Amino acid sequence: MKRVPLIDLRSFLAIAAFGIIIILAVGCSSDSQADEGKPSEIRLDYAYYSPTSLVLKEFGWAEEAFGEEDIDVTWTLSQGSNKAIEFLNSDSVDFGSTAGAAALIAKSNDVPLENVYIYSQPEWTALVTNEGSGIESIEDLEGKKVAATLGTDPYIFLVRALDSVGLSTDDIEVVPLQHADGGNALSNGDVDAWAGLDPHMAKHELESGAELFYRDINLNTYGFLNVREEFAQNYPEYVEKVIELYERARQWVLDNPEEAAELLAEEADISIDVAKIQLVERTDLSNPIPGDEHIESIQAAGNVLKNAGDLEEGDDVEALTNELINPEYAEAVIE
Repeated sequence: MKRVPLIDLRSFLAIAAFGIIIILAVGCSSDSQADEGKPSEIRLDYAYYSPTSLVLKEFGWAEEAFGEEDIDVTWTLSQGSNKAIEFLNSDSVDFGSTAGAAALIAKSNDVPLENVYIYSQPEWTALVTNEGSGIESIEDLEGKKVAATLGTDPYIFLVRALDSVGLSTDDIEVVPLQHADGGNALSNGDVDAWAGLDPHMAKHELESGAELFYRDINLNTYGFLNVREEFAQNYPEYVEKVIELYERARQWVLDNPEEAAELLAEEADISIDVAKIQLVERTDLSNPIPGDEHIESIQAAGNVLKNAGDLEEGDDVEALTNELINPEYAEAVIE
């Protein structure tokens, strides 16, 4: 057998030792921020149904605040509550924007999230049909095709509306489509009605003569900013810092409604008139701290969803709501 020269063996050992040192150094570097109690990255979502998220993204306030600590910021577009929940569940974002009742369903399915902030009280959904369709009431939906995005507030609104007149989704044909596609399906005559969502709903109302034949703001659950539980456990200080940034954006919208509508119109590719309907007429930004009224709203929605089979029979709606809603972070930040 050919002997390995001593010099080669020494070189090999030196290289191996150097490699181990490098690996350890990289590992220590990657763990350094965790040791300091801060994340290396904060992943936020933005959504056209959450105008304050658009403001926050537009002005780069998160990048400015966290850049001082060498923390990267990334943004992901949520096209509906269902998408935001997918992102939270797959560990693709740390903060996700959803409707309250959608977050409750997610919680019942063991998605590790909690609500820490209310980004709006919107009237963002209603039941919509085309002019001349003959649909004038909830009862007229029986046997009809209705577009809705499953797992979102418009779908939950539809379930609750049907329940209020003794009907259920078994009495209609639910056509599962993402929000924008549902509005287009209505305009094209592919469905008879649509559980709409702004800004798409306002756009079809103004531009194609769609009619909101059933409205009830009390069946619209609130806009929830949710955080992944693991992130909150590891970095509670940074949950508060994100809420501080959302508060800055909320105050900017309150102080600059015209400019906020223009930003929404540009980002969502809608007209300024549509943006004003959504933001000025149908969005209330006055109560950002999760509280009793939000708990009551979510529990009422949960009870209907449980009766409709969208929650399991054994689910404890009150317990799920209490596990979901955590006002402590917002209370620490907002005076």
